[in-house]
Amino acid sequence: MTRSSSENAVSTVFIGTPAVPGVVAAPAIRPVPRVRVDSENHSAVTDRARESEVLRQAATMVAQRLRERAANATGAAAEVLSANAAMAADPGWLAVAEKSIADGDSAVAAALAATEQFATMFTNLGGLMAERVTDLRDVCDRIVAELLGAPEPGIPTPAEPSILLAADLAPADTAGLDPNLIVGLAMSLGGPTSHTAIIARQLGIPCVVGVEGLDDVPAGTDLLLDGAAGRVLVSPEPEAIAAALTGHRAAAERAAGWTGPGVTADGHRVEVIANVQDGAGARAASSGPAEGIGLFRTELCFLDRESEPTVAEQATLYAEVLDAYPDAKVVVRTLDAGSDKPLRFAPHADEPNPALGVRGIRITARDTGILDRQLDAVVAAAKGRAHVPWVMAPMISTAAEAKSFGARVRARGLVPGVMIEVPAAALLAEAILEHVDFVSIGTNDLAQYTMAADRMSPQLAALTDPWQPAVLHLVAATAAAGQRVGKPVGVCGEAAADPLLACVLAGFGVTSLSAAAPAVPAVGARLAAVTIADCRRAAASVLSTTDPRSAREAAARILS
Repeated sequence: MTRSSSENAVSTVFIGTPAVPGVVAAPAIRPVPRVRVDSENHSAVTDRARESEVLRQAATMVAQRLRERAANATGAAAEVLSANAAMAADPGWLAVAEKSIADGDSAVAAALAATEQFATMFTNLGGLMAERVTDLRDVCDRIVAELLGAPEPGIPTPAEPSILLAADLAPADTAGLDPNLIVGLAMSLGGPTSHTAIIARQLGIPCVVGVEGLDDVPAGTDLLLDGAAGRVLVSPEPEAIAAALTGHRAAAERAAGWTGPGVTADGHRVEVIANVQDGAGARAASSGPAEGIGLFRTELCFLDRESEPTVAEQATLYAEVLDAYPDAKVVVRTLDAGSDKPLRFAPHADEPNPALGVRGIRITARDTGILDRQLDAVVAAAKGRAHVPWVMAPMISTAAEAKSFGARVRARGLVPGVMIEVPAAALLAEAILEHVDFVSIGTNDLAQYTMAADRMSPQLAALTDPWQPAVLHLVAATAAAGQRVGKPVGVCGEAAADPLLACVLAGFGVTSLSAAAPAVPAVGARLAAVTIADCRRAAASVLSTTDPRSAREAAARILS
């Protein structure tokens, strides 16, 4: 706690985990309280058929609104909203609720009971399934509000730019934020790679998560938020605001003036490219300085489908992304489903730990036709184009998996690669690179599996910080393997969106950095201000640390 000498005002500093860089000063606002009801006051009905129909209508209305919002969103926001729409219309949830109605409960009581049953099940499953509890409760709140004729819960529209404070935030709410009005986000829960943080990064909203003590800060309080430092200053002194904003504006001006390509001050080349999920996202990225696409997530056309999309349907969607970058590299990631992103048309048995279960390439190992048809669709989308798409598989764990995938991709004239998300793959990167032409490191999952910590757990957010030295050692080892065999090694996880960490990754020998499009200019501008020698010194310094804060400080001492 610090005290201003001029105004005798008290300023309190709260420290959390950095999620999205940026500095903003604004008053605090908080979400509108959600509708809370006592299920016992909504438990006796006589017309059970009518009550069941009322519930279905409410669920249908909520699902429709979420789908409409998904249609107007892109990237991770669209995926989350689509998944929540599917949750609102989930037949299993509705069946459990209707059974409660058949036993005499009202629609409200039945919705609450079904949600608690599913929340308990998801929590017991753990891993990424436990993450869905926040989404599940959010969907239930919306359905209950619809049943009661109350306003749909969410974020109020402030009269002036504000910083949103919340214990946690449903991704559906985050996806609807207006970055011109919600200029900062701080949460007492959440992790730096949660859906909420990823969407905030896509929207360009500075964000800090895991901030202890934040719950006691009332709405209307003046705040200074530093997303890169993970700091929230309550009742800041005018001098502190002026100094922080001046430094941030200078960095923002450098970023705004950066037009690419990615290169350090002394001419070392590092591609700075974008993560996208659909054609709209790719077109938005191409209007900025991103040089290409380093991660095209293809899940959107598979999720919320009762049947597998045809080759022609997939090809149409893929072509939209390729059209946005006709003369540049586009890296397509094959279907990364399973775990928290189940496929209705490819069901499999419930697993005690889905995050360690059948997901990514493991789904296609059970049904190779899904992969073959997706690769055929990429070929169809790329027909007649000068640039051959690069294609990579998620959740590769062994050299044998890489060999099998590489052969399928090469047979179709495409460029094969794999994701490095599993520590085993990082340790055997050189052997894996014998069978493919490139690798791309997904730091979100790599941190989760390295630290044995669910990346969506608010209690474990510090463990999944991408600055964890153990994770960075694996990244460095993978980059070194690529240098030994002369093949490119990219990073497409959220670590690539951190300008300071991006310089460290370049120092390891990473050849491309792929981030959400709004993060690209800041990353490129930071690289342009340093030499590769400084990046290498920072990288070596980081590897001598034992905790994330020390790693950040070590890099900053050299690169600032």
